[in-house]
Amino acid sequence: MQESVVHATFSIERTFHASAAQVFQALSDPVAKAKWFTGGDGYTELERSMDVRPGGRERLQGRWANGLVTTFDAVYFDVVPDRRLVYVYEMHLDERKISVSLATMELEKSDAGTRLTVTEQGAFLDGYEDAGLREKGTGSLLDRLSASLEG
Repeated sequence: MQESVVHATFSIERTFHASAAQVFQALSDPVAKAKWFTGGDGYTELERSMDVRPGGRERLQGRWANGLVTTFDAVYFDVVPDRRLVYVYEMHLDERKISVSLATMELEKSDAGTRLTVTEQGAFLDGYEDAGLREKGTGSLLDRLSASLEG
């Protein structure tokens, strides 16, 4: 195995026609988040837990149709209701840890509702080639978040 670390940073903004309280709930409430934070077609959820508070943890594990198991394990470090979430998370493909990331979600009032800015600083490990997939995947999840807020 190649031992290496490749760093990547991205920031994505989305504006939602919803209040900061509604967006924050969609990010922090287990039932609300389960509506949009999932793998999609060909994905079977194996485990989900969520405790959004400083020191709290979140975990989502699922199996894809090809048999690959992905695991998202997070720890929350800063939680300011209706304003901000800061957490660190690991991603695993089967048993292989592929990344560790610091993610910040900031909510600000805008003329249209609420602007959410997601900034992620990722460390991709041991030869894992992300090639922008994390940023693209985060954008897709934010599109699902938008749909869940409208529905």
